[in-house]
Amino acid sequence: MEKQKLVAENRRARFEYEILQTYEAGIVLTGDEIKSVRAGHFSIVDCYAYIKNGECFLRNSYIKEYENSFNAGRMADNTRRNRKLLLHAEEIEKLRKKIETENLTLVPTKAYFSGSNLKVEIALARGKKLYDKRETIKRRELDRKIK
Repeated sequence: MEKQKLVAENRRARFEYEILQTYEAGIVLTGDEIKSVRAGHFSIVDCYAYIKNGECFLRNSYIKEYENSFNAGRMADNTRRNRKLLLHAEEIEKLRKKIETENLTLVPTKAYFSGSNLKVEIALARGKKLYDKRETIKRRELDRKIK
């Protein structure tokens, strides 16, 4: 089993959404982007995934511009570009059907290195209502008191 090094985590997703199922996806990056991610300059907090034309993309993820780049300044406007996620065609089609029929969304929960490859864990999720969020807070506080 390969060792996994956590790069970014979206803890807010577990509070905002009810996680139904998770998938592991590769992500397409340029050379400077992967160097910046290895340096720890990657965030998936306010991003989400969507499916378009049979392909899955990650929107609004943030990768800081790599400082030692030969292409300095070129990536500045691409720090929040859409990045393609690598999934099997059958998985994408299954996700597309579930999203459309059950009113679900795709939310990235964490990003990590599996060997030398960057992987993003995306979750099929349903948005929580306000009363569900309150229940989560109550349960968390009760667990703290018990400990």
